[in-house]
Amino acid sequence: MTVVVDTNVVLAALDPHDEEHARALAWYDLVDEDLVTTPLAVAEMDYLVARRSGRPGTQLLMTDLEAGALQVRWWATAMIETLAIARRWPELGLTDASLLALAPVVRTDRIATFDRRHFDAPRTADGDHFTLLP
Repeated sequence: MTVVVDTNVVLAALDPHDEEHARALAWYDLVDEDLVTTPLAVAEMDYLVARRSGRPGTQLLMTDLEAGALQVRWWATAMIETLAIARRWPELGLTDASLLALAPVVRTDRIATFDRRHFDAPRTADGDHFTLLP
């Protein structure tokens, strides 16, 4: 299976001072699935990791991306779909909307996030709740 990964899970794993650090690391140790995200999320990760951890954190993020720890996916209609979701759910930013747009592309309803408030209300195309991990 595939899991769409939100920025906050990556940040928590990379930042030992994050309150969700242990939980994120435990989840990464157990997960044996393809992990995917969007370029919008990667840009957000880069910015926030640099603010929190400086150059060492940014280097670690780049190493993880080079190693394929996260697959980065974008497709021809990604921005149109992202904007439609962001308009339907105005409390979402474009990054979170892009993750919701990605889920059906990779045929999953599983999203790794600590941000329950943004991902609780939206539904899959079948009208089901997304499965939120960890």
